[in-house]
Amino acid sequence: MELKHLTGFIAVAEELHFGRAAERLHMAQSPLSQQIKLLERDLGVKLFDRTTRTVRLTPAGQSLVEPARRLLADASAVRRTVRAAHLGEVGRVTVGFAGASSYSALPLLTRAVTSQHPGIELVLMGQTYTGEALRRVTDGTLDVGFVALPVRRGVTARVVRMERLVLALPDSHPLAERDEVPVRELAGEPIVTFPLSRESAVREAMVQACHDAGFAPRIAQEAPDSYNMLALVGAGVGVAVVVDSARSIHLEHVVFRPLVGEEVPVLPIALGWRTGNPSAALDAVLRVAQEVLPTPPDAPDYAG
Repeated sequence: MELKHLTGFIAVAEELHFGRAAERLHMAQSPLSQQIKLLERDLGVKLFDRTTRTVRLTPAGQSLVEPARRLLADASAVRRTVRAAHLGEVGRVTVGFAGASSYSALPLLTRAVTSQHPGIELVLMGQTYTGEALRRVTDGTLDVGFVALPVRRGVTARVVRMERLVLALPDSHPLAERDEVPVRELAGEPIVTFPLSRESAVREAMVQACHDAGFAPRIAQEAPDSYNMLALVGAGVGVAVVVDSARSIHLEHVVFRPLVGEEVPVLPIALGWRTGNPSAALDAVLRVAQEVLPTPPDAPDYAG
């Protein structure tokens, strides 16, 4: 049994027409028919009932479809793995992430890397906020991370998200009745935010926006991640300034309202990695990221 025979069988099984199957495989119909005959001879069964007008799978043919698909998929994975090893695209790549922006972007990247480069293992380092990620990329303890701009010397970055700040608040809060909330309305409100020690760009942006609006934020409690932060909001501990991607986190009694005012920034979120990192595996991951996490058209021009 040869893989090319199984490939021909699947094409005919899906098209139920030898001419269309041969066209799909970019080959003549006669060699395809010969492949099917050889496969039938090898298995000792008839796979198709053929007339001048129709092609139908026999019970034996139907039973072969899924196993043949799995075999072909496995063979394709073997080819990719061997090719990746030949190109040096094997190994481990550590990825730092934290916050709603990376929660929405990370699955796109991990699924694509797993599919295209099965020889690469992604080691995901959670609760690595933008400032910490930048520091760890610089010192080499992290290969790539979600960082805020600007980055420091020796780090290359590419913007993958533009995030607007929104207000998360309990559905019973008076401000929940508004369509949008000016930053100045947060004066005196208890605010739940990320820990100061984790160097979160969202926390820094929130504090700066409050100061620009003429007041210091009243920090009621700190939370290690977006899920815990929103749970505290739902429990009535306070309100939280989060990125728009946090809307994908659905918790009872939590609603989101746009923050408005000249003080409200749009945060560029970037992937950052150490300039000149020689890892072929990292280079492969960055190429995949370029495909699945393209730079938004409204991203600022940034050469880094």
